[in-house]
Amino acid sequence: MLGLRTTIYKVSDIQKATEWYANAFETNPYYNEPYYVGFNIKGYELGLQPEDNPTFDKVESVVSYWGVENIQSTFDRLIELGATENEKPYSVGGDLMTATVKDPFGNVIGLIYNPHFQLKD
Repeated sequence: MLGLRTTIYKVSDIQKATEWYANAFETNPYYNEPYYVGFNIKGYELGLQPEDNPTFDKVESVVSYWGVENIQSTFDRLIELGATENEKPYSVGGDLMTATVKDPFGNVIGLIYNPHFQLKD
């Protein structure tokens, strides 16, 4: 295993989702086609794919957590952009904090503040 490479969110409207994610993650996609949109988020892939059968009721069995410097301000910003609260920021032990929101397309976006995490070669 080489580590996490890509998180893909299925969306009902790929054009609207592209605009929303570009704004939410403050970056433009490097790849933008009707069948896939790819963003480079600090070396990690955030992908968007159109849903065959769009639904807002999505399974929460796996959550990818995006590292943030300030979990409360990031959480609040995503809510202001149209995400909905799923789990408010809370301590999961020591300095570690997590939160989740749902994007306007029903996908869960995890946020994590972990000052101890470091990438390894």
